[in-house]
Amino acid sequence: MPRMLKKAVWFIAAAVVILALFLPGYTKLQDLKEKSRDLQDKIKRLSIENALLEQELKRIASDPLYQERIAREKMGVVRKGEIPVKIIPEQPTKQ
Repeated sequence: MPRMLKKAVWFIAAAVVILALFLPGYTKLQDLKEKSRDLQDKIKRLSIENALLEQELKRIASDPLYQERIAREKMGVVRKGEIPVKIIPEQPTKQ
């Protein structure tokens, strides 16, 4: 029986050593896989956003009415003779 116990102790010791050697590498591998998945998701989102921006750029370059709308809304451009009106939202009163 002591011989069997000795083998069990050696087996457990070997398992602990193997675990101590390979566990840090395994956890690092899992972290890198998760980071890779996150980066792949980000690449997909950015690709979609890039495609939408390219479509808008083409529209800006080819549609004069869209150009005017953007100039008016984003840059505050007005035509000659127009009077710009700026609407300021009412601030809620503190009670």
